[in-house]
Amino acid sequence: MNYSFPINESWTTDEVIKVVECLAIVEKTYQQVVPAKQILEKYNSFKQVITSKSEEKAIGRRFERETGYSLYKTIQQAKEKADGMVRMT
Repeated sequence: MNYSFPINESWTTDEVIKVVECLAIVEKTYQQVVPAKQILEKYNSFKQVITSKSEEKAIGRRFERETGYSLYKTIQQAKEKADGMVRMT
């Protein structure tokens, strides 16, 4: 797929990495099985950068519009299966 991750130019390199790693693991769950703990770790790092719920929703909507992959649904599945594995379809 050819798409771009939603990035804010004011973020530091470390912040960009945290956001991209979280979105990349969401993408990965649509392609293979991923441990829920790993998803939640990346999401917690993402939340260090994206602290407002509205900004998180905006990023999630943009990402889903571009990729078809849902940040929200993936995180919900990971929370439900905290010690298990997640595979989105």
